[in-house]
Amino acid sequence: MDRARTDQDLKRGKDAGLWDSIKETVKVGLQALLIAVVVRTLLFQPFNIPSGSLIPTLLIGDYLFVSKYSYGYSKYSLPLSEYLPIEAKGRIWGAAPKQGDIAVFKLPKDNATDYIKRVIGLPGDRIQVIEGVLNINGRPVKRERIADYSTTDAFGQPTLVPQYRETLPNGVTHEIIERDGDRGLWDNTQVYTVPPNHFFMMGDNRDNSTDSRDLGNVGYVPFENLIGRAEVIFFSIDEGAAAWQIWNWPWTVRWNRLFKPIH
Repeated sequence: MDRARTDQDLKRGKDAGLWDSIKETVKVGLQALLIAVVVRTLLFQPFNIPSGSLIPTLLIGDYLFVSKYSYGYSKYSLPLSEYLPIEAKGRIWGAAPKQGDIAVFKLPKDNATDYIKRVIGLPGDRIQVIEGVLNINGRPVKRERIADYSTTDAFGQPTLVPQYRETLPNGVTHEIIERDGDRGLWDNTQVYTVPPNHFFMMGDNRDNSTDSRDLGNVGYVPFENLIGRAEVIFFSIDEGAAAWQIWNWPWTVRWNRLFKPIH
């Protein structure tokens, strides 16, 4: 009889230990999830680049971190914000982006699709493109022709295209390409006057970017739609390669782009 009680006690002890182990695992998991949500909401959010609109600065297959705190926080800082019944307007701890920043924002057309472009126009600025040359407030932006850039044409065939080093009025310098020369669809535009509390965004791949020049699809971006500023590329893989196929990484990862700051 004493032996039977001992065996039962041992079994209860094992069951209690197993249950304590499960509870501890769940606790750790919930803590890790909470930390991840806080980091993603308040500090950094990862994004990947699915299109070539920011070539040569960002390539298809780049993975980057976006700082959420750079511009303060709005409704769109929250995960899955498009599904939340929140009508809050404006931002808290808001800090306006600087000309030349590469920013992620919610597309104003649906307030759900994530877009990434370069900030070109600030509230009140007048933006126009004339024969491929960006003009801000009636003055052409300095651009310097540099070595041609190797990319693909509209049919996916390899080609060399004109590349320029563009310097914005505040001194920010970056590279752009003109895939169709200076006679592309958006190389001659109207004058756009940026409304208050809005920003004018453009891609660095000037002839292959749906951006604020297209008022019907993007247009002016409200301040509250900004999610954050692109900071650093933490991973990059060749276009068409699968990131999960780690056995191919020695040949498909763009090692020279890892941890590259974004300008």
